[in-house]
Formats: sequence, structure tokens, C-alpha cells
Amino acid sequence: MTQSPLQALDIKPATITGTVIHGNAWGRVIGFPTANIEVPGLMAHTGIWAAIVHGDGLPAAGVLAAVSVGTRPTYYGDAGHPLLEAHLLDFADDLYGRELSVELRVFLRAELAFVDTPALVDQLAIDVLNTRDWYSAGARAAA
Repeated sequence: MTQSPLQALDIKPATITGTVIHGNAWGRVIGFPTANIEVPGLMAHTGIWAAIVHGDGLPAAGVLAAVSVGTRPTYYGDAGHPLLEAHLLDFADDLYGRELSVELRVFLRAELAFVDTPALVDQLAIDVLNTRDWYSAGARAAA
């Protein structure tokens, strides 16, 4: 039996709850709007995740999301502060000020600094595809 990426990196799924805050809008600018949450202890879950997001105004089963947990090194280098950024798939409502619970379900990859925005956008598209693939492969039945 092979190790999952979670086992190999000793990163465990978790649920992170917090209030959506305004960010710098980079996600919206590059076509991947995010709900941003600052919470203590976030860096224990650094990386890119497939997740399910729950909260007021969301469907009872939650909304599928590709989530970044980290410091956004492409734009801030070593100066970024920890932030959870959830790109909710197929969802477009205003979430500012709402409390969300983000279930980090599957670790997809480590956080990376990309050489430019187009390279980041290309990888984000892959992350979204991997999130959808995970969900369609059986997460829907387990959710």
C-alpha cells in the first residue's frame, strides 16, 4: 500500500472556522475570487487543499472549494501573512462578514512561489481540476 500525500507530509485534514474578511483582491483580478479567513494556527495546514465549505447562505451539503493556506509567496515573498483563501467552485455570492467552516479534506500540493501571474493562473486551473476530480471520484458520496 502506498502512502498518501497527507501521510508522507504528516499533514492531516482539519476544519477551520472563521469570518470572511476583505483581502487584496488578487484572486478576483486573476479570475479566481476567494473568501479570505485569518485564523491562529493556520500554518500547520500550509498548502493547497480540496475542501468543502459550510456556512450561512450556503447549500446544506456545502460548496466544493480549492483552498490555499499560506503566505502567498508569488506576490509577497517572505513578507506575506498567513491566510486561508477558499475559491468556492460554482458559487458567486458575497461572503464578506459571514462565518464559514472550511473542511480541508485532501492535500493537493505544497504552496509555491511562481515566476509570474500567468504561471500561477495555470497552476490554479490545475488545482481546480484536481479538486473537481477528487469530488467526482467519491467525495460526493462521503460528504
